[in-house]
Amino acid sequence: MKLLTAIIKPFKLEDVRTALADIGIQGLTITEVKGFGRQKGHTELYRGAEYSIDFLPKVKLEAAISDSMVEQAIEVICQSGSTGKIGDGKIFITSIEQVVRIRTGETGESAL
Repeated sequence: MKLLTAIIKPFKLEDVRTALADIGIQGLTITEVKGFGRQKGHTELYRGAEYSIDFLPKVKLEAAISDSMVEQAIEVICQSGSTGKIGDGKIFITSIEQVVRIRTGETGESAL
């Protein structure tokens, strides 16, 4: 079992969610986050004053998936979440030791 964490642009969320659902990944956790990397942020003008926005809005998507789905999920996120420009995001894969479904007590991959 793996925890897939993807940081993507907010307007790409629906495309990525739909693409993941199409391959059978249903359970997702979405968090609105801010961050910066090579994109660096930008400056904006508000009421005549210029100010810098260093942390840009992003969406963090998390999904616990079986080992057999990892490569397919990565491919789908890269295809549906890409704009081809800097700041498209990153995907992180980490191992999960145990999963327990609270309602039924199921453990392991059957709890996903």
